Amino acid sequence: MLDELIKEVSAAEMPSHIAIIMDGNGRWAEQHNQKRISGHKEGVNAVRRIVDIAGEINLKYLTIYAFSTENWGRSKTEVGYLLKLIMDSLNKEINGLRKNNVNIRFIGSDKELSESYNKKVIETCKKSWDNDGLHLNIAMNYGSRREILEAFNKMRADIDKGELLEDDISEATVSKYLYTAGMPDPDLIIRTSGEQRLSNFLIWQSAYSEFWFTKTLWPDFSKEEFLQAIIGYQSRKRSFGKR
Repeated sequence: MLDELIKEVSAAEMPSHIAIIMDGNGRWAEQHNQKRISGHKEGVNAVRRIVDIAGEINLKYLTIYAFSTENWGRSKTEVGYLLKLIMDSLNKEINGLRKNNVNIRFIGSDKELSESYNKKVIETCKKSWDNDGLHLNIAMNYGSRREILEAFNKMRADIDKGELLEDDISEATVSKYLYTAGMPDPDLIIRTSGEQRLSNFLIWQSAYSEFWFTKTLWPDFSKEEFLQAIIGYQSRKRSFGKR
C-alpha cells in the first residue's frame, strides 16, 4: 500500500512546507495502560517514520510541534522527561539525519531553557547545516503569540536604532522577524488525535494553510496516513481569496 500511495503523490504539486501538531501521546499511553512517558517515547518512533517518508518524497520543509510554551504547566516529572527525551533523541538521531541529507533546526524561544541546553542543541544541529535536503524544524519551547510579540519588539528596537523605518514595515517585514524567517509558510498543517485547533502554533504563518485533521493518535500515525494527507491536499483548489 505504501508504494501505491507514493505513486499517487504528485511531485509537481508537492507542498513546500508541512507542519504537524503531534497530539495524542498521553491518550495513547492511557489506552495501552502505560504511563504518559511511554506515549512520548512511542511518539519519537512516529517522528522517525514521518521524517523518513518526508525525505523519500523530497519534501522540502517539515515542522513538528515538540514542546509548547504552555507545556511548562505540566507536572515537573513529565516536563523533565520531555526535555531529556528531546535532547537524547537529537543526540541519537543526528548522525542518521546528516547521512540522509536532513538539515535540522530548533525554532522557538530560548527563555526558560538553560543556557547549557540551548548551547547543546545548537552545537548538535550545526552538524547538519550543510545539508540541503529536507529541512526539519523542531518547534521547541514554541508559542506563536510569543513569537509575534518578540518579532514586534525586535522591530521596535531596530526602529530605535534607525535600522528599520516604520513606513517600510510590511507583511514580508514581519515574516523576516519570525522564528521561521527565510522559510515558506506551511501549505498543509496536520493535527492528530481528533482535536481541531491550532493551539498557539504558527498563527501568522498559517493564514492560508490547508488543514488535515485525523483521529489517529500521534504514536500510531503512519507513513501511509501522512501520504493520504498530502494526496488530500493535492486534490484541493487553493484560491487564496481570489475567487
